[in-house]
Amino acid sequence: MSAQPDGSYGPLIPMPEPTPDALRAAVARITPSRVPALTQHLFEATTNAQQTQSLAPLRAFVHSWAVFVAIERHPQRAVRLRELERIVDGGEQDPADVIAEIRRIREAAEAEAGL
Repeated sequence: MSAQPDGSYGPLIPMPEPTPDALRAAVARITPSRVPALTQHLFEATTNAQQTQSLAPLRAFVHSWAVFVAIERHPQRAVRLRELERIVDGGEQDPADVIAEIRRIREAAEAEAGL
């Protein structure tokens, strides 16, 4: 894992290496309720990789869960993202600005994860 937490406003955990085992350990620490979803996604990605003889499903798995961890390890960022998603789902206002903020959060998470 890289980058140590920096006080009460820093991330809950360091950003893990982009490997299935490291991501599973990180998810178990910050959002244990999501471990079954990660495990199912990994099983499906592995099966698809074998069937298609391609690493693309495993790369997609790593990308998806690395971004998830990068977001969730910052509780305020995770809460904000869920608020924004609720706004979009509610359909009560023009979503353009909200979608732009969601995109910025995800792009920052991808950069943090080294993707």
